Amino acid sequence: MSDPTVRLQPGDPAPDFTLGDADGNPVTLSELLKSTGKRVVLYFYPAAMTPGCTTQACDFRDNLRDFDAAGLTVLGISPDTSEKLARFRDKEGLTFPLLGDPDKDVLRAYGAFGEKKNYGRVVQGVIRSTLVIDPDGKVEKAFYNVKATGHVDRIKRELGL
Repeated sequence: MSDPTVRLQPGDPAPDFTLGDADGNPVTLSELLKSTGKRVVLYFYPAAMTPGCTTQACDFRDNLRDFDAAGLTVLGISPDTSEKLARFRDKEGLTFPLLGDPDKDVLRAYGAFGEKKNYGRVVQGVIRSTLVIDPDGKVEKAFYNVKATGHVDRIKRELGL
Protein backbone atom coordinates (compact mmCIF):
# COMPACT_ATOMS: atom_id res chain seq x y z
CA MET A 1 0.00 0.00 0.00
CA SER A 2 1.36 3.40 -0.88
CA ASP A 3 0.64 6.29 1.46
CA PRO A 4 -0.80 9.28 -0.42
CA THR A 5 -0.92 11.31 2.80
CA VAL A 6 -0.01 14.98 2.43
CA ARG A 7 2.84 16.26 4.60
CA LEU A 8 2.83 20.03 4.98
CA GLN A 9 6.22 21.71 5.31
CA PRO A 10 7.30 25.05 6.79
CA GLY A 11 6.39 27.81 4.33
CA ASP A 12 3.38 25.97 2.89
CA PRO A 13 0.04 27.78 3.06
CA ALA A 14 -2.11 26.33 5.85
CA PRO A 15 -5.39 25.01 4.44
CA ASP A 16 -8.21 27.24 5.68
CA PHE A 17 -11.14 25.58 7.41
CA THR A 18 -14.28 26.15 9.42
CA LEU A 19 -15.09 23.55 12.08
CA GLY A 20 -17.54 23.46 14.97
CA ASP A 21 -16.20 23.74 18.50
CA ALA A 22 -17.45 21.78 21.52
CA ASP A 23 -20.50 24.07 21.69
CA GLY A 24 -21.21 23.82 17.96
CA ASN A 25 -19.92 27.33 17.21
CA PRO A 26 -17.99 27.69 13.94
CA VAL A 27 -14.28 28.49 14.14
CA THR A 28 -12.56 29.60 10.92
CA LEU A 29 -8.77 29.54 10.85
CA SER A 30 -8.32 32.59 8.57
CA GLU A 31 -10.72 34.69 10.68
CA LEU A 32 -8.98 33.64 13.90
CA LEU A 33 -5.56 34.57 12.48
CA LYS A 34 -6.87 37.92 11.22
CA SER A 35 -8.77 38.84 14.39
CA THR A 36 -6.04 37.88 16.88
CA GLY A 37 -2.82 38.40 14.90
CA LYS A 38 -1.48 35.42 16.87
CA ARG A 39 0.19 32.23 15.75
CA VAL A 40 -1.94 29.10 16.08
CA VAL A 41 -0.90 25.70 17.38
CA LEU A 42 -3.12 23.08 15.69
CA TYR A 43 -2.83 19.71 17.28
CA PHE A 44 -4.58 16.70 15.79
CA TYR A 45 -5.47 13.76 18.01
CA PRO A 46 -7.37 10.50 17.42
CA ALA A 47 -10.20 10.54 19.99
CA ALA A 48 -11.45 12.49 22.99
CA MET A 49 -11.47 10.68 26.33
CA THR A 50 -8.84 8.06 25.43
CA PRO A 51 -5.76 7.78 27.67
CA GLY A 52 -3.12 9.21 25.30
CA CYS A 53 -5.36 11.99 24.05
CA THR A 54 -6.34 12.92 27.60
CA THR A 55 -2.66 13.08 28.61
CA GLN A 56 -1.89 15.32 25.63
CA ALA A 57 -4.92 17.61 26.13
CA CYS A 58 -4.17 18.03 29.85
CA ASP A 59 -0.54 18.78 28.99
CA PHE A 60 -1.65 21.61 26.68
CA ARG A 61 -4.11 22.82 29.37
CA ASP A 62 -1.39 22.85 32.02
CA ASN A 63 1.00 24.79 29.77
CA LEU A 64 -1.57 27.14 28.21
CA ARG A 65 -0.29 30.18 30.11
CA ASP A 66 3.14 29.76 28.42
CA PHE A 67 1.54 29.52 24.98
CA ASP A 68 -0.71 32.53 25.66
CA ALA A 69 2.25 34.59 26.92
CA ALA A 70 4.12 33.81 23.69
CA GLY A 71 1.15 34.94 21.54
CA LEU A 72 0.00 31.45 20.55
CA THR A 73 -3.57 30.17 20.33
CA VAL A 74 -3.98 26.41 20.88
CA LEU A 75 -6.67 24.45 19.01
CA GLY A 76 -7.26 20.70 19.33
CA ILE A 77 -8.82 18.88 16.35
CA SER A 78 -10.22 15.34 16.30
CA PRO A 79 -12.91 13.46 14.38
CA ASP A 80 -15.23 13.65 17.42
CA THR A 81 -18.70 15.23 17.53
CA SER A 82 -19.32 18.51 19.35
CA GLU A 83 -21.21 16.60 22.05
CA LYS A 84 -18.27 14.30 22.80
CA LEU A 85 -15.85 17.24 22.73
CA ALA A 86 -18.04 19.11 25.24
CA ARG A 87 -18.00 16.10 27.59
CA PHE A 88 -14.22 15.82 27.21
CA ARG A 89 -13.69 19.56 27.83
CA ASP A 90 -15.91 19.56 30.91
CA LYS A 91 -14.50 16.33 32.37
CA GLU A 92 -10.86 17.46 32.02
CA GLY A 93 -11.35 21.21 32.58
CA LEU A 94 -9.88 22.05 29.17
CA THR A 95 -9.60 25.79 28.60
CA PHE A 96 -8.82 25.98 24.89
CA PRO A 97 -11.08 25.24 21.90
CA LEU A 98 -11.61 21.65 20.75
CA LEU A 99 -12.84 21.35 17.16
CA GLY A 100 -14.63 18.40 15.61
CA ASP A 101 -13.89 17.11 12.11
CA PRO A 102 -16.17 14.05 11.76
CA ASP A 103 -15.78 14.07 7.95
CA LYS A 104 -11.98 14.10 8.40
CA ASP A 105 -11.59 16.64 5.56
CA VAL A 106 -9.38 18.99 7.63
CA LEU A 107 -7.43 16.06 9.08
CA ARG A 108 -6.67 14.89 5.52
CA ALA A 109 -5.81 18.40 4.29
CA TYR A 110 -3.20 18.69 7.04
CA GLY A 111 -1.78 15.20 6.56
CA ALA A 112 -3.14 14.10 9.94
CA PHE A 113 -5.23 11.23 8.58
CA GLY A 114 -3.99 8.31 6.54
CA GLU A 115 -2.00 5.11 6.80
CA LYS A 116 -0.28 4.43 10.08
CA LYS A 117 1.06 1.46 11.96
CA ASN A 118 -1.05 0.27 14.87
CA TYR A 119 0.38 -2.67 16.80
CA GLY A 120 2.33 -3.72 13.70
CA ARG A 121 -0.64 -3.53 11.31
CA VAL A 122 -1.11 -0.83 8.69
CA VAL A 123 -4.45 0.92 9.27
CA GLN A 124 -6.21 4.13 8.23
CA GLY A 125 -6.54 6.56 11.08
CA VAL A 126 -5.65 9.84 12.72
CA ILE A 127 -1.91 10.52 12.71
CA ARG A 128 -1.11 12.42 15.91
CA SER A 129 0.35 15.66 14.51
CA THR A 130 0.95 19.28 15.49
CA LEU A 131 1.40 22.27 13.20
CA VAL A 132 2.24 25.84 14.10
CA ILE A 133 0.62 28.39 11.78
CA ASP A 134 2.00 31.93 11.56
CA PRO A 135 -0.29 35.00 11.54
CA ASP A 136 -0.05 35.11 7.71
CA GLY A 137 -1.53 31.61 7.42
CA LYS A 138 1.73 29.82 6.57
CA VAL A 139 3.00 26.66 8.23
CA GLU A 140 5.82 27.61 10.60
CA LYS A 141 6.51 24.13 12.02
CA ALA A 142 5.09 20.66 11.31
CA PHE A 143 5.42 17.60 13.54
CA TYR A 144 3.99 14.26 12.39
CA ASN A 145 3.64 10.90 14.16
CA VAL A 146 4.26 12.47 17.56
CA LYS A 147 3.87 10.76 20.92
CA ALA A 148 1.22 12.06 23.32
CA THR A 149 3.56 12.11 26.31
CA GLY A 150 6.28 14.77 26.29
CA HIS A 151 5.09 16.35 23.06
CA VAL A 152 4.01 19.67 24.59
CA ASP A 153 7.47 20.06 26.16
CA ARG A 154 9.04 19.37 22.75
CA ILE A 155 6.84 22.03 21.09
CA LYS A 156 7.77 24.54 23.80
CA ARG A 157 11.49 23.79 23.27
CA GLU A 158 11.15 24.11 19.48
CA LEU A 159 9.35 27.47 19.90
CA GLY A 160 11.76 28.74 22.57
CA LEU A 161 9.08 29.02 25.28
